[in-house]
Amino acid sequence: SQLLKAEVTEREVRSIAYHLKTARFPAYKDLAGFDFAASEVNEALVRQLHRCEFIDGAHNAVLIGGPGTGKSHVATALGVQAVEHHRRKVRFFSTIEL
Repeated sequence: SQLLKAEVTEREVRSIAYHLKTARFPAYKDLAGFDFAASEVNEALVRQLHRCEFIDGAHNAVLIGGPGTGKSHVATALGVQAVEHHRRKVRFFSTIEL
């Protein structure tokens, strides 16, 4: 029983690591490391998006703003959340790659 649980846990950890790698995030970021006080980002909206309910509804999120406003950090944090807690496959693209 414990061996089976350990195997399932190990597979889950490897799966998450694999999906984080294939997402091609520029760096690992989460919301804990985002300074909302130093940004004009709408914290309530970002936290709502962080629940990933928009994914279940098949909706998109588009982040718009100037350089250094936190778009990449927020996008990465949303993607990491989707992979780690909602078992979703995601892919990070910069505008240059599109």
